[in-house]
Amino acid sequence: MNVFLDKYTTPYETVPFDKIRFEDYEEAMLEGMRREDADLQRILDNPEPPTFENTIDTLDDRTLERVTTTFFNLLSAHTNDEMDALAQKMQPLLTEHSQNIMLNERYFQRVKAVKDQCLRLDVQDKRLLDNLYESFERNGATLPEDKKVLFRQLMQELSMLTLQFQQNELKDTNEFSLHVTSAEELKGLPDTALEAAAQAAREAGKEGWLFTLHAPSFTPFMMYSENRELRRRMYMARQTLCTHGNAYDNRDIVVRIVNLRRQLAQLLGYRHWAEYVLKRRMAENVENVNDLLEKLIEAYLPVARKEVAEVEALARSREGEDFCLMPWDFAHYSHLLKMERYHIDAEMLRPYFELSRVQEGVFGLATRLYGITFHLREDIPVYHPDVQAWEVRDEDGSFLAVLYTDFFPRPSKQSGAWMTNYKEQWIDKETQQDSRPVVSVVMNFTKPTDTKPALLTLGEVETFLHEFGHALHGMFSKVRHASLSGTNVYWDFVELPSQFMENYAVEPEFLHTFARHYETGEPLPDELVERIRESRNFNVAYACIRQVCFGLLDMAYYTQEEEFTEDVMAFEQKVWERLRLLPSVPGTCMSTQFGHIMSGGYSAGYYSYKWAEVLDADAFSVFQRVGIFNRGQAGIFRRAILQRGGTENPMHLYCRFRQGVPTIDALLRRNGIKP
Repeated sequence: MNVFLDKYTTPYETVPFDKIRFEDYEEAMLEGMRREDADLQRILDNPEPPTFENTIDTLDDRTLERVTTTFFNLLSAHTNDEMDALAQKMQPLLTEHSQNIMLNERYFQRVKAVKDQCLRLDVQDKRLLDNLYESFERNGATLPEDKKVLFRQLMQELSMLTLQFQQNELKDTNEFSLHVTSAEELKGLPDTALEAAAQAAREAGKEGWLFTLHAPSFTPFMMYSENRELRRRMYMARQTLCTHGNAYDNRDIVVRIVNLRRQLAQLLGYRHWAEYVLKRRMAENVENVNDLLEKLIEAYLPVARKEVAEVEALARSREGEDFCLMPWDFAHYSHLLKMERYHIDAEMLRPYFELSRVQEGVFGLATRLYGITFHLREDIPVYHPDVQAWEVRDEDGSFLAVLYTDFFPRPSKQSGAWMTNYKEQWIDKETQQDSRPVVSVVMNFTKPTDTKPALLTLGEVETFLHEFGHALHGMFSKVRHASLSGTNVYWDFVELPSQFMENYAVEPEFLHTFARHYETGEPLPDELVERIRESRNFNVAYACIRQVCFGLLDMAYYTQEEEFTEDVMAFEQKVWERLRLLPSVPGTCMSTQFGHIMSGGYSAGYYSYKWAEVLDADAFSVFQRVGIFNRGQAGIFRRAILQRGGTENPMHLYCRFRQGVPTIDALLRRNGIKP
């Protein structure tokens, strides 16, 4: 029995992970494509004139969606060699299937006929129709036949290369480990990092300590280790991923991905990929993106240079005037300066951020703002023992969503943190029943050890809040069409709900709701809370310029109008030269591991984080004025933003919520750049 071929019978139609056989994936994908083809043929064979009802949103069978959603989510969260091989096998077939739909001339003509009728549709139906018509245009439906063939070929190659890029990054990350057997080499490292490394070594059957490139291991090592040579080795391993001339080298793949996207855009009549992408973004065009980035550079670069100079001055006061601050030194001496200036660091706070309490705090924040509650459901199947399933109920007690939480790193999981859906929200056309979503948040937090529970850094608390903000966007969705629900919005708007939630991480009223010492139960002292707030803008300009650098690199790749032939390492350094804050290191490369813009959804869109930061600072300023837990204001935010999905242009949604146009001023004030 293939679990994907019929509607799930699990609680709330959650994925029956415990019943999936590996062979189910391929069988269900093939059957799902066959069923969609039959659905499409039914539309094409309809003798009636095209109408909204018989042509738009009528591919009703969800078999393919069920299986591919589960498969590709697990490819990121819990993969193996078999899954990777199957992805390589099925990706071309899935791409071809999608192209067969988008390049079907008869289907396009029916959709165009409905579009040309200028029907009086409500906002959601009009948005659905416009999006579908634009999808045809943007996927080559209006091209002549010879160019359609080329478009297919380019899309097929792009889909395979982005998959290979992602798989190479994970495999190369897992290839490296730093094995240390002498305690003398580990000076400065806190007990939490040492315990985690000792446990990793035991699990690998080794003596001593084992450090990896996964964030919970890498980040504290770079911050605390007094061994400069080992910091350099860790840094170089991380910053040279997928550049070693082996099977996982992504350099040629980067060049080809950039050129494929340029060719696709130009086939469709755009100058470059960025122009193609930004047509469906809040920013609208390259000029507006560059305007934002240049404003940030003007405001933050002088401050960032001052910040780096202060860190280097501290390093020289300790190491001698000849000391040259290198990239593998910055986190370490920055940490020492922060300690000297504010008497606070991540390890000092860890005992107060035990994961289960943090989770209670984050869930409790949602309860306080929106009245929703979270109930552990051990009868809902999960895909790994680390994962928990939560039933989320709305303020009135009705079912709202299922939320999976997956917190810890493992070799089968991509690095980073993300939110995804296993089922979107939509309203059934026939029964009018609201089909509620199934949402997942996946992170790579510090794991528990044999002697301690999972104790988080403040940065990890912020990450939890960030991904949970995305989850709220998905869970609150209240729209008719699945393709418009939840986080199916413009990419430079999708980060607003997530970054909005990050604001609470430094609010005393929020911290006092959950931050207690994991052993004594003592609350986080007011003195430490005050130090958190005082230090919140420490090196904020450096962090901003780092993000701007990534945004500039993204736009530099995707505004190419001619064939890109440059060496990616040299190109990267050239783009960043005017904003350089630390010496460049030969051999390092971000592009080969920059999954956001190569294999993810942020190509020509990495600026979105800063764009959304402008929005989140502006939005949170409203809450600061009326009360950060104000239920009435939270209700307005929910109704105006969180439950509306992609049913309208996001600028219209935001301006309606804010009663005005967002400006950069709130961000500059929050960061202490202007009073």
